[in-house]
Amino acid sequence: MKRILLTMIAVATLATGFRNVSLPADTPIAVSGGRISGTQNASGDVRIYKGIPFAAPPVGDLRWKAPQPVTPWTGVKACTAFGASPMQGSPAPFGPWSAEFLIPKEPISEDCLYLNVWTPAKTAGKKQPVLVWIYGGGFSSGGSGCAIYDGEATAKKGIVFVSINYRVGPFGFLALPELTKESGHNTSGNYGLMDQIAALQWVQKNIAAFGGDPANVTIAGQSAGSMSVNCLVATPLASGLFTKAIAQSGASFTRSNPSLAAAEDAGKKWMADLGVSSLSELRAKPAAELMKKYMTVRGPIIDSYVLPGHIADIFNAGKQNKIALLTGWNEDEGMSAVKKPEEFKAQLQQQYGAKAGELATYYPAGTEAESARSQTELSRDQIFGAQNYKWATMASDQHQPVYVYRFTRNIPATGQYATYGAFHTGEVAYAYDNLAAIDKTLRPLDQTDNRLAAQMAGYWANFIKTGNPNGASLPAWPVFSTQRPNIMVLGDNCHPATLTDASRLTYLLSVMTK
Repeated sequence: MKRILLTMIAVATLATGFRNVSLPADTPIAVSGGRISGTQNASGDVRIYKGIPFAAPPVGDLRWKAPQPVTPWTGVKACTAFGASPMQGSPAPFGPWSAEFLIPKEPISEDCLYLNVWTPAKTAGKKQPVLVWIYGGGFSSGGSGCAIYDGEATAKKGIVFVSINYRVGPFGFLALPELTKESGHNTSGNYGLMDQIAALQWVQKNIAAFGGDPANVTIAGQSAGSMSVNCLVATPLASGLFTKAIAQSGASFTRSNPSLAAAEDAGKKWMADLGVSSLSELRAKPAAELMKKYMTVRGPIIDSYVLPGHIADIFNAGKQNKIALLTGWNEDEGMSAVKKPEEFKAQLQQQYGAKAGELATYYPAGTEAESARSQTELSRDQIFGAQNYKWATMASDQHQPVYVYRFTRNIPATGQYATYGAFHTGEVAYAYDNLAAIDKTLRPLDQTDNRLAAQMAGYWANFIKTGNPNGASLPAWPVFSTQRPNIMVLGDNCHPATLTDASRLTYLLSVMTK
């Protein structure tokens, strides 16, 4: 009788596609390419699948090609460890970034197109909201295996958390006339972005098997990941793949992305520096050897295919994907070396000419202390603040819901890390409730940090679920508009405020835009 009952359960499970039967983590799930199994967290309320292939390995003849369909496998693939991070230099702590902000040293490989899923759903077909996380790293480094990108805490809030890998550096963004000719789309260079699109397509096809809702997908990223989110919102190739976006410190609204022709010229120079004369010879080179020469173009290209025009122009024409947006930047993420006041004034004059005088009223340099602060604020605003502010205003003016934050927490730290304040990437562990990953010997966090993480993770989870960060027991986060630039300050105490530097960001954009 017991054997008959077990057989009936197995038949019912297959017949319903796992829709109504609670699944242990080691029960195989069918995805594109074959069946997989995973693990579960210690408390048993989150199932975890790491290293799921979403495309064929981009090696050999597939190096510098659009991602191809995943290579099928037989049997059940145990997805219990992260796949390799994309090809890049060996990670090592620098600046404010200690080990928990970096990928593991191994494995690193061209064979890197894997993703990971944390799901709270016990059955398929639960239609839980989905978050797809895209890492930063300047388009030349990074990977989904970083400790602060763990998805368990977010999954416990009723969200299916997906983190993805994509190609970086010359493997993700090389453009060459030969590559353009062979592509079938008269383009080359944006392989890293195409990897992200392929991962989102995988989510649409497969996430229901993990209890996720393919009609409620939020894409999120930080730094180059946020710039990637900006590109995905802009590209017609990602139409219908998501409904909301979280963009943390990064966008591209100053028309600084290179044209295909400029990227091809940079690619030809890189190829010559390697002493290579043909594409076939270049594809035959070991990956490690290709890393020895620096390539000047390392990020998204205006290629007329993935990006049919500059992002600002796509948005101005209203041709971007229409989504709800949560975006912002950090107080202390400027990245410039501090110069003496006279040198700073000369730099402004050289860069901005006749507009330098008015710009100096927003970034004064009367004393060394004032000059130092102005330089770090200008660097922050040029790279992040003005970009994300512009995105917020454009989306709001086109009647999309927008929520803007400023992360201001002076993160406690000791020794060499004590001077960085609310540094670039510092907010990520708070937003995804991953303070447990932070090395407390270097950063002695306290109850203020715990409270801030709980509030930020609550805001993020609410937005992922509904497109609105507000919820019970949280300070009210106002909608942003160009006329009313309301933001949420995320710091020692979370509170709404008016963006006081909106006018200088507007002016800075006017002098930066080509």
